[in-house]
Formats: sequence, structure tokens, C-alpha cells
Amino acid sequence: MNQKNHPIRLDDLAEALHVSKVTISKALRDHPDISIATTQRVKELAEKMGYMPNIMARTLSAHKSRTIGLVIPEIAHIFFASIIDSIYDAAFENNYEIILTVSQEQDEREKKHILSLLSMRVDGLIVSVTQQTNDLAIFEKVNELGVPLLFIDRTPKMPNISSITVNDMEGAFNAIEYGIKKGYTRIAHCGGYRNLNIGRDRYEGFMKAMNKHSIPVNDNWVIEGGLREEDGYNAFMKMYKNDKNNLPEYILAISYPVALGIYTAALEVGINIPSDIEITCFGLNTFNKYAPSIFNFVNQPTKELGKKAFDFMIQQIDGTGPFLPKNIVLDTELIINHYIVQKSD
Repeated sequence: MNQKNHPIRLDDLAEALHVSKVTISKALRDHPDISIATTQRVKELAEKMGYMPNIMARTLSAHKSRTIGLVIPEIAHIFFASIIDSIYDAAFENNYEIILTVSQEQDEREKKHILSLLSMRVDGLIVSVTQQTNDLAIFEKVNELGVPLLFIDRTPKMPNISSITVNDMEGAFNAIEYGIKKGYTRIAHCGGYRNLNIGRDRYEGFMKAMNKHSIPVNDNWVIEGGLREEDGYNAFMKMYKNDKNNLPEYILAISYPVALGIYTAALEVGINIPSDIEITCFGLNTFNKYAPSIFNFVNQPTKELGKKAFDFMIQQIDGTGPFLPKNIVLDTELIINHYIVQKSD
């Protein structure tokens, strides 16, 4: 038990075992210079006395913190929750720690989190930008400092920075083409802001399918907005108030929360989903394996995305020489009533 008035240090362990501080340090790191018996004695005493390693000192010595900063827009969204789980699993297996920060879709919080993570000397940053992010100066600063940076899912226009995304354009195209082949011609798109890559690419996929099949686009049914439930609710109510007797038969929603908002609004005015209006949304619904769903899904490979993000970040951290930026694009799956009917190419 610690009888001193300060945290247990290497000096205390060395004094108790009558060995040098270097021996203690090497033993705690399983260095081959130290015998197995001595290593065991050091570790047992360290545990008994409550020794905790000085992470900051170790970081300065090794020039690595073995920590990665993660900045995401929200955690309530199952899409991001699944990615976080995957990154955490990969980090644990590789003896890394993840410092998670949440921007809550606010660019000023995003900047503050990045500055805080840099002050903690993280080895790298994995970022999914907010809906508001337009000023890229903070990311240029990270790049100038030589801190590895990787964008996931939502990526600003910075071709000099690596990214991992999903094939949003083809995912949207496949979803709309499914609706058209089913016979729908009154089709709506409740999309995201087009300053974001996901909003822009999904809109392009929607337009590509509509134009391919010569389906007229109703401008009142193409609504640009946010990614939350209230955005879906407001989008549907806008269409309903504009002409409640002429509503779409099929809606592509940019996210699962937006689809939930549409469903809530439709229910409020007496419209049944999916019998009156069929909805396909981007996202991952963990419940759709166990119970019928009211939505179809453009399923995004969140587990693969998280694992690839961590592995790719480690390659940047451990690499030598200049690291050439890469843009990795993952396929989506169109899931209708639990059945995969189309993969993006």
C-alpha cells in the first residue's frame, strides 16, 4: 500500500526491489533484457502498490500517444453508433485508445474539438464533418502540422486528404430505379444539403435514375434539408400543405431519422406508410433482421467502414515518407423486405 503522499513512481518500485529505475521501466514494457522472473516481480509489486504509468511522459519519449481522435456529428444516429463500435473494436485489438468527440452538427464545436484533440497530441484524426462545415482552414492547419487526417462518410472538397465513403450516387440510383420498375412515377426525394457530399451525390443518383427512365421531376417533391427527424417531418408537411391531393407514391429519404420524420408526419394526417406511400432510406436499421420494417434500406457497410478507417489511419501513422491520399468508396446494398436486391457497383 502506498504510504507516501504522492502517486507511486518508478523510483518507488526501484527502491522497494533494490534495482535500478531502468530495470523497472524495461520490466513493465516486457523488454527482453529483463528476466521473466524479475519482470513478474516488478509487475506484481506495481499492481500491489497501485502504480499507474505516466502516459504523458511516455508519449513525449516515444513521440506517439497511441490515441486517435474521432470527431463525428452525432451519436444518437445508428449509422454513426455502428461506425464508432467498429473503430473502438479495431483500436482495442491494436492497443490504441479512441478519444471520441461529438460536434452536434455545429461547425464551431467541430473546430473546438479538433483543437482540443491536437493539444492532447493524438496520433491522428478521423473526422465526419457537420452539415454546417464550409470553412476548411482548421483541416488545412491539421495537414500543415503533419497530423494524419482521414475523412469518413461526410467529406469536404479537399483532394489532398484521404477519405472513406460509400457509393451514395449508385445507392440512390438503385433505390429510385427500384421504385420506377415497380411502377411508381410520382417520386420524391427528401435529401440533404448539397454542400455535403452525401446530399450532392444522392441527389445526382436520384436525377440520374429519373432522367434515364424519362420520369418527370416535380420540383415541389425535391426537398433539400437536414438529416434529422424534424427535417423529414417538415419536408413531408411541406409537400402535404402544397397539395394534399397530389402526393408522391414513393420517397427516397437521405437518412433513417428523416424517414422516421416523414412517417410521423404522414401518420398525423392519416396517410399510411407503406401502403399509401413507400419509403426507402439510407441507413442501417438493426431491427430489420428481426421484425418487418415499414421502410426499405440503402444499407451502408458501417462495420467495414469503421474497420477500414482505423486500419487506414494506422497505415498513415506508422508509414514512412510521404503518404499519398486515397479515396476509398464502399458499395451499398438495396434491401427490400429483408432481401438484398441490388448492390452498387
